[in-house]
Amino acid sequence: MWQWLMAHWYRSRLKRAEYASLFDTPPPNEWVAVDCETTGLDRQRDEIISIGAVLIRGNQIMTSQRLELFIRPTVHVAAESIRIHRLRSMDVANGLEPQVAIQQFLDFVGNRPLVGYYLEFDVAMLNRLVRPFLGIPLPQRQIEVSGMYYDYKYAQQVGSNVDLHFHTMMKHLNLPEREEHDAFNDALMAAMMFIKLRHLKQ
Repeated sequence: MWQWLMAHWYRSRLKRAEYASLFDTPPPNEWVAVDCETTGLDRQRDEIISIGAVLIRGNQIMTSQRLELFIRPTVHVAAESIRIHRLRSMDVANGLEPQVAIQQFLDFVGNRPLVGYYLEFDVAMLNRLVRPFLGIPLPQRQIEVSGMYYDYKYAQQVGSNVDLHFHTMMKHLNLPEREEHDAFNDALMAAMMFIKLRHLKQ
């Protein structure tokens, strides 16, 4: 009931009628894994500089249906962030305007649920762009792979501590790792974890 009320409230405040389909029932067994790289970790002041996303269909990662965007920031990329994702201000100086990027992102994702690792941060940053454009935050269902992993490990060892570090999760799930802190690579690895954890749960 609460989800229905929230969807109704969001729909009534949607500024762009062409995105009303965001509230339709999503395609069965389809999700989109997403990750963002940013100028820093301040949700109020920092900005997205790259978005990576890939379609998941059933038990397949559709790498031919992927999204890789670079966005031109209006603030300087923090040195600490550069050490992590190796993207300098000059590297994204020719990136997309934020509104163009968020349109492409929304068109790619549609109404599919979002999958990610510590997705809350990415969604908070994306909503900085989505709210001015749509008038509402992202309405899609969100699935956190670290939460799925926690539930799986805790069920095996009730009362034990569960290590939710990205590398630990990939290693314990016996999944191949790609270079981290690249938006598309991180989205792809989150998609791998999602599929593996769904399989283990079943």
